[in-house]
Amino acid sequence: MPSPAIPPALSTIPTYEQVCSGRTGHAEAVLVTFDPDLVTYDQLLETFWRHHDPTTPNRQGPDHGTQYRSAIFFHTPEQEHQARASLEAFQARFRRPIVTEVVPAETFWPAEAYHQRYHAANRWWCLSRCQLVAPPGLRSANW
Repeated sequence: MPSPAIPPALSTIPTYEQVCSGRTGHAEAVLVTFDPDLVTYDQLLETFWRHHDPTTPNRQGPDHGTQYRSAIFFHTPEQEHQARASLEAFQARFRRPIVTEVVPAETFWPAEAYHQRYHAANRWWCLSRCQLVAPPGLRSANW
């Protein structure tokens, strides 16, 4: 998803190479569809905070670049309020400031086919680097 701070340079689906250039303003993101009767938005936010480093700008694990910035893309004013409140609550758990963007969701561009189900397709690489964690009540056949 493009960052509001960096105007998107593209009006068509960006390629992975274009996103990695750092010139499009896009971020690698996961679009989560959930049933609030099974898992709450607050549970998703807690999982988000607990399983990545929200204090490191433009980096997640070994990957770096603006496309790897920490961000929460909200769809409703209620989600925005919950995300900001969650950020404030979790800040006390980190020594460094949280740099996570909380911004409106815009166009979501699906990854190219070779990046779909990346964890399953790249187990040899992901065994020591990737972690898939779902809150209680959430499971996905698409991971």
